[in-house]
Amino acid sequence: MGDRREAIEAKVRARIELVCCPVLGSDCWQWTGPDSGDGRGGDYPRMCLDGQTVAVHRVMFTNKNGFIPGKKQIDHKCRNRRCVNPDHLEMVTHKENQRRRDRALRMAAE
Repeated sequence: MGDRREAIEAKVRARIELVCCPVLGSDCWQWTGPDSGDGRGGDYPRMCLDGQTVAVHRVMFTNKNGFIPGKKQIDHKCRNRRCVNPDHLEMVTHKENQRRRDRALRMAAE
């Protein structure tokens, strides 16, 4: 199992660049590969894994922490959708994810 996880992480690391994160103090792993486009919910990193297109941030969270239950979401604590650093990702409810987004938007407007 470790070999598969290492292979997945190596595939992801080949497509990232380190970007300073002012929110958390550790670097964001900025995805440089394809994304989900410009529409609603756009700009999330995507990659092909075992013939399927998957969200890279979810892959990295699962690779480090395990299964994500169906009703949970992965929040970017750094507020950077293109970040795939597993240390910047946290499993939360939809409601908590929306609260955090709204708080970040309010703070940005101040």
